Amino acid sequence: MCLGIPGKVTELYTANGMKMGRVDFGGVVKEACLEYLPDIRVGDYTIVHVGFGISQLDEDEARQTLALLREMDMLAGELPELAEAP
Repeated sequence: MCLGIPGKVTELYTANGMKMGRVDFGGVVKEACLEYLPDIRVGDYTIVHVGFGISQLDEDEARQTLALLREMDMLAGELPELAEAP
């Protein structure tokens, strides 16, 4: 199963003409394409699904979503490093 997981944008850059960024998922940092989110900025939160930022959300919503995914034990397959995080 592939989940859309919320993370915080920590860096923005362009690669091969595409808007890209580094997204921090509570300590696990991954690269994501943010081309679908033209207004996203460093410090904003996004839902990343299979390497693409697909929506923007606020910090509280991001934290609640991560907590719910942990509670439902759904992070282990996507980001095992976060499955046990507080």
